[in-house]
Amino acid sequence: MVKKYMSKFKKYVIEPIVSSAPVQWFVAGFAVFVVFLIYITCCNHVRNKRILREYRKKPAVFVVWHGRTMVPSVIMLLYRMRSCAVASRHKDGRLMAKIQRLFGATAIYGSTSSGAVSVLREGVRVLHNEGRCIVMCPDGPSGPSLKLQDGAMYFAKMANVPIIPVCFSSSKSWFQTRWDRYLVTLPFAKTIVDVGEPIFVKSKIKTEAFEKEREKIERICVKQMRDLDKIFNLMHVEEGLTATDFKRKLREAKKLEKEKLRKK
Repeated sequence: MVKKYMSKFKKYVIEPIVSSAPVQWFVAGFAVFVVFLIYITCCNHVRNKRILREYRKKPAVFVVWHGRTMVPSVIMLLYRMRSCAVASRHKDGRLMAKIQRLFGATAIYGSTSSGAVSVLREGVRVLHNEGRCIVMCPDGPSGPSLKLQDGAMYFAKMANVPIIPVCFSSSKSWFQTRWDRYLVTLPFAKTIVDVGEPIFVKSKIKTEAFEKEREKIERICVKQMRDLDKIFNLMHVEEGLTATDFKRKLREAKKLEKEKLRKK
């Protein structure tokens, strides 16, 4: 009975409060403050700064894995990139959009599962008419992890702009228990942000070639992350994990743990 009332209290009281704009702006502001506080304590190195300078006011599609957005968000602001960030319409996506807004990126709402056509149209318009870059997580908002979905490819193809992979790693890292293994760099760490070389997708590329090109870019992005993590001997992040699968595995692990405790 208590559990039932607690569930209703959470659904009808807690969730609406947490989802409200004022609370989300407060959380976003606090999160950005903490990220900057950590960032200024770290020794930060950016590879290929020339690419950031070159595309500061030129259209491009910057792709950052869902679990590696912390330090690149700061870098994009410090380099005064004129950018838009693709965010989901879910409440978590709206919170992330507010965080990215404080980092200087306006939001384009949509994802592969919801509003894909509208976000594609708006993204191409931003790239063509406004000359701004788009920043997006190609494996978001809920996986599969480290899998490049088609969105970035379509933006690059239709607007004739390059895809630029960006990733970071850190000497002192905490991986959150999430499907994307979100990496939080700890204070006084050494961080490396790698900006990859621009990759162009032909505007008249055919279906088979499109998929091969997608796989090639995916391999480049994964290798970029693996090479950075190897420098700091970080854990191996799984590929192909979705948020749903991760939650299921956690439930199964907890169930097994309870069974072991019962047997004892």
